Amino acid sequence: MATTTSPAARRMLLLTGLGVFIVFLDTTIVNVAFETVRRAFDADLATLVWVLNAYTLVFAAVLIPAGRMSDTYGARRLFQLGLCGFALASAVCGLAPSPGVLIAARTVQGLFGAMIVPASLTLLLRAFPRGQRAGAVSAWGAMGAVATAIGPTLGSLLIEYADWRLVFLVNVPVCLAAAAWGRRLLAPEPAAPRGGAPDPLGVLISGVGPALLSFAVIYGPRIGWADPRVLGALVLGAATVPWLVRRARRVARPAVDLTLFGIRNFVASTVVTLVFSVSFFANLLASLLFLQNVWHYSPLLAALAVSPAALVTALVAPAAGGLAERFGYRQVFVAGAACYTVGAVLLATRLGPDSAWLAVWLPTLVLNGVGVGLALSTVNSAAAASLPEDRFGVGIAVNNSFRQFGGVLGVSLLVAALGSAADLGAYRLAWWLLASVTVASAVLYVAWHRDRAPDRELALAGR
Repeated sequence: MATTTSPAARRMLLLTGLGVFIVFLDTTIVNVAFETVRRAFDADLATLVWVLNAYTLVFAAVLIPAGRMSDTYGARRLFQLGLCGFALASAVCGLAPSPGVLIAARTVQGLFGAMIVPASLTLLLRAFPRGQRAGAVSAWGAMGAVATAIGPTLGSLLIEYADWRLVFLVNVPVCLAAAAWGRRLLAPEPAAPRGGAPDPLGVLISGVGPALLSFAVIYGPRIGWADPRVLGALVLGAATVPWLVRRARRVARPAVDLTLFGIRNFVASTVVTLVFSVSFFANLLASLLFLQNVWHYSPLLAALAVSPAALVTALVAPAAGGLAERFGYRQVFVAGAACYTVGAVLLATRLGPDSAWLAVWLPTLVLNGVGVGLALSTVNSAAAASLPEDRFGVGIAVNNSFRQFGGVLGVSLLVAALGSAADLGAYRLAWWLLASVTVASAVLYVAWHRDRAPDRELALAGR
């Protein structure tokens, strides 16, 4: 971050980074608590899996409508509402007397979490001058990536030494403290909506589509791609895309601004975010499963064994924006993807049946941490840099929706690759596959992204 960054901007980075940290922490912290929660409620697996999926589906569904609401009603208003609602929903999760209450509260968590993400980055971008935004977005993105990576470790520690309910209750004081700080730090916004409310039907369509597609990707490997529920979700989810496009062209205030998809660098960064996220989320889960199933680590030891990658990401990511502005977004992303690919190849070729954490595993953690810190932060910064200021919210929401869907797709892809065997050979095959996906993301970005956007795109972005 540049030394000329104002104290107010630094405070805004801390506040918004805290918000996104909490939201993405809850995408993975609950995973390790799943079995403990199931035993506590004596619930069947088919019911309790919705503790995980309810959050994922609603979060993916609401991101784009929330981004549009942020642009229309004000990022400050949505950010504060999201924090308070997330705190309340987390408290209900932690105190839930039954699986039904827990699943309902997780659904509400996903709703308010989706409000926080686009609003937080909109506030951050407005607080920084254009020349410092890349570094700020990199640091903001690092908070989300680190939260996703350390979620299993933190969850394991809380379950091992405290109680599973703290996995949810830990959010409450953090969200309330952030909301109180935001009340003092954030400037008031106009009471009246700017430009009127977005098209209600378009908002509904933009939410239902991602939810249906996410449902299909989650349940396809579990119940079969030919299952009528999966096929129906795929068909209906895909059908919402042309329906949303037609609707957006006909109404005065569409839920999604289609001109965003005429900005080459935004589209390139968003698509590559999805592709790279497939590898990132799948690799995180594959690592935890491998350590437990092949090296026979306990859940807590497995979570601790992968945590150094998150620390490396936290150190590297804040510098990614400055490097991108100096050397170009494509170059920095390719460097990150190369590190990540080498890490996956080492996992595929050097791991054996016997534990070798220091000699083999730790070097791959460093490579993966550097790769995520450079690659994911860079595409986040590039997507944000291509957006006009009055469309920060919806553009950021679209980008993060693609990231979320990439995560869902990656986990499903991993489950399909491992199959029922999940032996050493299956994990090696999975890591070769993830290395290939990462290489594909780099090839796409080099071919698609332009570090110097054409004048036509700059005019479209309102620069």
